[in-house]
Amino acid sequence: MKITMGSIYGWLSMAEMSASFNCIDSQRAASKCLTATSLPISSHHKTAEAGGHGINAAPDVYQSPQLLVIIEGAPQWQDFELEELAKNNGSAHALAIGFLRFGRSVLDKIHGPFAFCLLEPERRYALLAIDRMGIRPLTYYCENGLLVFGSQLDQIIAHPGVKTAIDPQAIFNYLYFHVIPSPGSIYSGVSKLQPGEFLEVNNGELTRDFYWQLRYNDSPCSKKELLAQLGAELEQSVLACAPDQQTGAFLSGGLDSSTVTGFYQKIAGRPIDAFTMGFDAKGYDEMDYARITAAHFKVKLHEYYVTPADVLQAIPLIAQTYDEPFGNDSAVPAYYCAKFARELGMTRLLAGDGGDEYFAGNSRYAKQKVFELYRHVPSPVKSILEPLAFNLPPLRKVKRYIEQAKIAMPERLETYNFLHQTPLAEIFSEDFLAQIDPDQPLQFLKNTYNRTSNDDLIKQMLFLDDKFTLADNDLRKVNRMCELAGVDVHYPMLQENLVAFSTSIPSKWLMQGFELRSFYKEGLRNFLPKATLAKSKQGFGLPFGVWMSSDKELKQFAVASLESIEKRGFLNPAYIKNLIRLHQEGHASYYGTMIWLLVMLEQWLSTH
Repeated sequence: MKITMGSIYGWLSMAEMSASFNCIDSQRAASKCLTATSLPISSHHKTAEAGGHGINAAPDVYQSPQLLVIIEGAPQWQDFELEELAKNNGSAHALAIGFLRFGRSVLDKIHGPFAFCLLEPERRYALLAIDRMGIRPLTYYCENGLLVFGSQLDQIIAHPGVKTAIDPQAIFNYLYFHVIPSPGSIYSGVSKLQPGEFLEVNNGELTRDFYWQLRYNDSPCSKKELLAQLGAELEQSVLACAPDQQTGAFLSGGLDSSTVTGFYQKIAGRPIDAFTMGFDAKGYDEMDYARITAAHFKVKLHEYYVTPADVLQAIPLIAQTYDEPFGNDSAVPAYYCAKFARELGMTRLLAGDGGDEYFAGNSRYAKQKVFELYRHVPSPVKSILEPLAFNLPPLRKVKRYIEQAKIAMPERLETYNFLHQTPLAEIFSEDFLAQIDPDQPLQFLKNTYNRTSNDDLIKQMLFLDDKFTLADNDLRKVNRMCELAGVDVHYPMLQENLVAFSTSIPSKWLMQGFELRSFYKEGLRNFLPKATLAKSKQGFGLPFGVWMSSDKELKQFAVASLESIEKRGFLNPAYIKNLIRLHQEGHASYYGTMIWLLVMLEQWLSTH
C-alpha cells in the first residue's frame, strides 16, 4: 500500500528537553525522506526527519540552534517578506522567521493547506497548527510531560511512552456520525486538531484555541454585482490550483464537479480529462449527467462502473488505509475514480468538495427552514393549534411537524439519526453503555454551532457543516482515497478567495425561499448545462444495501463481519439479528447504511 501525502511525526519530552521526528513505518515509507541534524539541547542524540511519499514532496524542515520547524502542505503567505523567504528558502524557514517576528500571531500570516509543528526547546515551547479548512491533519497526545504528535494516529500510538486504548466513546461517536469527528479520536487521550485550531505548549502550560474561524458579514454590494463576481471568483480558485497536463477532474455530474470541470476546461486551452463513476443500480447512477457536462464543455470523459466485486476488494484496503474507523461509503467510488485516473497517467485531481457547504446546497437547509417557520407563528395561534394537533388523529402530520419544530437546533438535525430511532439499550450492551456519554455527540454539535458569530439559521448550518460534513468527513474521504490511489488532490471550492466571497452573500440570496443554491445557479445559468442546474443533489453514493440483497458474496462477507462484531460484546446480538431481518424484508437501502457502518468498524478493528 502506498501513502502519498507528506507526513509529520515527532515527540517532545519536557523532562529531557529534546525532540525527535521520524519517518512513518517501513511498510508505508517511500523513496523521499528529508533528515536534519539534532538540536544541541540534550546529551541524548536525537534526529529530525520528515517523510514525503509517492508523488508528493517531503515536508519542509528548518533547524537552527533555537528552533526546529516542520511544515507540510502548500502554505501561502499574506506577508511579502515571508512570501519571498518561502520562495527562496522554503516554507519552514519562512515560518521560523515569521514566528521570531510575530510569535504565535504568525498564524495570521499563513494561509492555504498546511500542518506544522514548531519547537523551541530552550523555552520548553511547542506550537502545532493546521489550516483554516482542515485539509491537512495533525493529531497529538500530551500526558505526563510528553507531547507526541503526528499526521496519522498510527504514528502516535507507536511511541513507547503513549499509554492509550480503543475508546468506547469513540465507537459510539462513530456510529452516530459515521466518522469520529475532531477533536476526538479512536484512542483515548489522543486528540485531533480542528480546522483553524492550534495547540501551544509553553513551559508546561497547554493552550488550545482557534486562531481563525469563518465569519459571515453580508456584502454591501447589490445582488447583481455579486452575481457578476461569482464567475471570476470561481475561475480564480481553479487557477490557484495550478493544474497541469497530468491534472484531471472528478466529475459526478453535480453542480460542483461540473463547475470545476467547466472552469478548468476554460483556462486549459486543450481538452482536459475528467473521470466519473457509475453504478448498475436504479437511483444511484449519475453517469448521464456526467456525460451531459462533458459534452457541454467538450472534455474527455473517462467512465468506470463500480461493481459488487470492486466493493469486496476495496473494503480491506479502506479499513487498512484509514487510521480510525471511517464509514462514508462513497470512499469506495472515490478510490476507484482516483485509481482509474492514476492508471491513465494523472498525478493530480481537482475535486468539487465544499460548494454545498458554502453556497447552501444540502437538502437539510430547506427542511430546517420549513421547521423554523413555526418559531414565527404567534403564541395565541399556537395555543389553539397545538391542543387540536395533539388530540385529533387527522392532524397527526401537523403534530409531528410541531414536535420537530419545537426541538432546538442543532439537535433537530439529528432526529432521524439511527441512534435516536431505536432505544440505546436495544442496540448496545449494558456494559458498553456504562462506559459512554450518549449526549457527547450532541454536545460536539452544540459546541460548534454556538461558535458561529451569526444568528441566521442558514449561516449557522453552513458553519456546522463546514466542520462536520466537510472537514471531518468529505475531506478525509477524498484525501485518503487519493493517497491510496497515488494521486494528489486539490480543492478549488476551498480556495480562500472563494470562501471569503461565499460568506459575504446574504442567506436570503444563497437560498431564495426553499430553493437550494439559488444564488449559485442564477450566477452560472449561462455557464452550466440546463440539466445540471435542474438536477437534484446526489453524488457518488454507494448502493451497498441494494447490492447486498442480490450479490451472494457481498452478503456472505457482510454477515460474517456482523457475526464477528457481535462477539466483541458492545452490541446486543438481538439488534444485529433484527438488522439483518429488516434488511432482507425490503428495507435494503435504509438498513444497509447501518450494516455498512458495522462492517467497516469490524474490518477496521480486525485490521488494526
